[in-house]
Amino acid sequence: MNKGQVILIVDDNLNFVDRMIGLLEEETNVSHTVVATDFEEAKIQLDLEKPDVVLLDINLPGKNGIDILKYIREKNYKCEVVMITNHFDEYYRQQCFELGAKHFIDKSNDFGKVPALIRENAVVK
Repeated sequence: MNKGQVILIVDDNLNFVDRMIGLLEEETNVSHTVVATDFEEAKIQLDLEKPDVVLLDINLPGKNGIDILKYIREKNYKCEVVMITNHFDEYYRQQCFELGAKHFIDKSNDFGKVPALIRENAVVK
């Protein structure tokens, strides 16, 4: 039996985090969701939880989401990264894809697509 996926949300906007958790609670293939609001918390959660999917914002206090994406790839974490950001321009999009992000979506308009991306990752797993 599949234990379900562990999802790490890295975002300092707690209203957005609450909305995302609400969406993910309805997914049967999600075991649990953990949250980090900055680079240091993300590092701790990556080590503790070994998430299957990381939902990652670019704009964070201190080091940004691109720094976290680099860290994930340097440490060879086996997780899919979905960038969810308001910095939805080609420069950031290209940089994130080059660093290994699987998806890059508009935080304001397309966050509702995340559950489908999570289901897609479960099939690939």
